[in-house]
Amino acid sequence: MVVALPRPAGADPTAGRSRSCGVHISAQHLREGEKRFRSHRIAPVPENATATLDVYFHVVYANETLEGGYLPDEQIYAQVDVMNRDYSPTGVQWNLKTISRIKSPEWFLNIAPDSDGEKAMKGLYRNGTKSDLNVYTVGFDNKDASGLLGIATFPMDYASAPQLDGVMILHSTLPGSASQQYNLGRTLVHESGHWVGLYHTFQGGCDAPGDHVDDTTPEESPAKGCPINRKTCAGTPGLDPVQNFMDYSDDACMTGFSPGQAKRLRDQLVAYRGVKFV
Repeated sequence: MVVALPRPAGADPTAGRSRSCGVHISAQHLREGEKRFRSHRIAPVPENATATLDVYFHVVYANETLEGGYLPDEQIYAQVDVMNRDYSPTGVQWNLKTISRIKSPEWFLNIAPDSDGEKAMKGLYRNGTKSDLNVYTVGFDNKDASGLLGIATFPMDYASAPQLDGVMILHSTLPGSASQQYNLGRTLVHESGHWVGLYHTFQGGCDAPGDHVDDTTPEESPAKGCPINRKTCAGTPGLDPVQNFMDYSDDACMTGFSPGQAKRLRDQLVAYRGVKFV
């Protein structure tokens, strides 16, 4: 059950931001990754199989206020509840292992993708193995992270950079935040989708193979807001998958993963993260 948290009073901390994910993958890296994935594949995971993955939550904060990133335990519990509800159809469940709090105004404000700060923070605080999700909540107030809501690593990259594995998200995107568009916890659902091996629904635009999932309609560009009847690729069946967790729509618009995405993420977890589904 998801606990409804009261929205704090005050200005919207995500005002002026649209959903922006720092996950970008070059065509060459994608091709190489998919080739490795095909060579690593084992027997498909049964649809009704399940697995539980541990989550280590790292709250990076500048000061002991909500604005300064100091999140209460209740918001983190609510976020894990959202993860479990949204991932339930895929067979994946999440177990909150620990919550750590890290006081660092420098990291909170200035962390950016591929920065020295990211490497130092993750090098010190990442816990667990390749099958454990590490989540870092930060402020993304640096020009190199301007507008970001989150960023994640792919499972195929774990072997080459295990110390960087994990997800960083904007602290004000957890359930119950003052954000108007991103206060239902779907930012972590989206970013963890990359961590389990999914691409954006608009990966590759209208050109095949797109996101490498057959049942997500090709999409030319990211969706904003909730344009339900949007259609950007001519000659393809169906409307744009704007309600999919791997698009850029508002939290309230997102409703699920496709069956094809569920199959892919299970297979990716087995191939790259050694997860055992039973």
